Amino acid sequence: MAKKKKNISANPVVATNRKARHNYQILDTVEAGIVLVGTEIKAIREGQLSLADAFANIDQGEVWLHNLYIPEYSHGSWTNHRPRRTRKLLLHRREIDSLMGKVRDGNRTLIPLSVYMKNGRAKVELGLGAGKQDYDKRQDIKRRTEEREITRELGRKIKGIRA
Repeated sequence: MAKKKKNISANPVVATNRKARHNYQILDTVEAGIVLVGTEIKAIREGQLSLADAFANIDQGEVWLHNLYIPEYSHGSWTNHRPRRTRKLLLHRREIDSLMGKVRDGNRTLIPLSVYMKNGRAKVELGLGAGKQDYDKRQDIKRRTEEREITRELGRKIKGIRA
């Protein structure tokens, strides 16, 4: 029996949406598969995609991902895909119903947080987000800088450096 090779990085992240956590308060996350065609998976494996303007919505009981930019595959031919086409996301019915209820209840939206590979398949991490106000963003920035300064001071204290 052949031994399986262990993958050093379990789920290599291909792309992340860094602005999502800045602009939205993430309440819940869910993993979804992406329906891809032809050369899209090859372009993703090259690490060429952007989640900058991407969002997801639920339409007639199905979840769709809009504005995910996957550029054309460099070695592709006339069979290349359209870069910004709408892609279907694969979720269980229970998850779709749960997300539909949460999105419909309040001021919530579905935001793709990251795209990564898992067992040779492309997955997207969707976040259920509530929009932040400007003062919330400022408070988060202030809290992060305070935490950074505290850890810096603790490091100096441990090393015996006086400020």
